Amino acid sequence: MSILVAEILGTMILIICGNGVVANVVLNGTKGNGAGWIEITTSWALGVFLGVIIAGPYSGAHLNPAVTIALATAGKLSWAVVPEYFAGEFIGAMLGALIVWIFYKDHFKITDDEAGKLACFCTGPAIRKTSSNLISEIIGTFVLIFVIFYLSGPTINLGIEGTTEAVIGLGSIGAIPVAFLVWVIGLALGGTTGYAINPARDLGPRIMHAILPVKGSSDWSYAWIPVVGPIIGSLIATGLYLYLM
Repeated sequence: MSILVAEILGTMILIICGNGVVANVVLNGTKGNGAGWIEITTSWALGVFLGVIIAGPYSGAHLNPAVTIALATAGKLSWAVVPEYFAGEFIGAMLGALIVWIFYKDHFKITDDEAGKLACFCTGPAIRKTSSNLISEIIGTFVLIFVIFYLSGPTINLGIEGTTEAVIGLGSIGAIPVAFLVWVIGLALGGTTGYAINPARDLGPRIMHAILPVKGSSDWSYAWIPVVGPIIGSLIATGLYLYLM
C-alpha cells in the first residue's frame, strides 16, 4: 500500500469515527443524542487508534499535516514525500466527512440547528475571540506533537524517512499511547475550540460542508484558525524538541 492510499484510508476512518460521534450526539433523533463530551472525546481517541492501526505499517499513520510538518522539520521525514502525505490526509478527511453525511443524512434533514450540523464537519469556538482561539489550537497541537516525539524516543515511529520499520512498535498495542494522548487533549484542552489540532481534520470536512446540501454557513471567517494554529503549534513543539535533544 502506498503512502497516499494509507493516509487516505487512515484519515478517512479517523473522521468517520470522530465526526460520526459528533453527529450521533448532536443531530436530532439519533440514539446517542445528548450523550455529551466524554463520548465525543472517547470516539475521537479510538478513531485515532483505528487510523494508526490501518495506516501505520505503510505510511507511519501521520493522519495530520501538523505531524507531517513536524517530522519533516525535525529531519525525520523527507520533504519530497510531504505533498503525498498532505494529499492523503486531506482526501481522506473529505471522504470521511462525506460518509458521515451519507450515514446520518436522514438526521441532518430533521435537525434545524445549523451550528450543530456544522459541528458534525468541523470545529468552532465556544467563545469567539481570535487571539484566544488561536492560542488554544497552538497549545493543543504543541502538546500533541511534543509528546509524540517522546512516545518512542528520538526515532518516533511515524513515517521516518518513508520507512515502515517498527511503525507501531508493539503492533496494535503501540497505537494505544497516541489514542490516549488525543483523548487527554480533548478532555483537558478541547473545551474552547473543539481541539482541531489537525488542519486536514478541520479544513477537509469544512469544504465538504460547503459542497454538500447542508443548510447553514461553513464559517469561513474562522476556518484559518484550525489550520494556522496547529501548524504554529507543531513548529514550536519541534523547535523545543530539537533544542532539548
